[in-house]
Amino acid sequence: MTDPVDIFKALGDETRLRLVNLFLQTDEDLCVCEMVDTLGLPQYQISKHLTILKNAGLLQANRAGTWVYYRLDREESPLLHDLFNVLSRHLGHVFAADAGKLTQRLALREAGKCVVGFVPEEELKKLIKHKLEELP
Repeated sequence: MTDPVDIFKALGDETRLRLVNLFLQTDEDLCVCEMVDTLGLPQYQISKHLTILKNAGLLQANRAGTWVYYRLDREESPLLHDLFNVLSRHLGHVFAADAGKLTQRLALREAGKCVVGFVPEEELKKLIKHKLEELP
């Protein structure tokens, strides 16, 4: 079982709370580049925080080609199950802008997978606009 002290230490940072909130907003596994584009933070910073969350037992990671996809470890323990329920009720409105950006970023997927990689913010806005125009 994961140590509760490690879990709460890992959650003691705004960026890590924002990352956990992204996972709570979707049932999709998320790749690092999607989180980078959504939060507007550098890749090295996102990766550092993902490592801390993973080491605390909050995340699982899977490699698919060049992308690494992360997801919440929802099967680990009753503590995590209860904690994720509480966080989902309270973080969604605190970090609502992140959830909106994530939805837009996930719209760029093809066959449910990230194919874009890291995108500068202005180019990302153009891609999202183009993708939205394609929708019926």
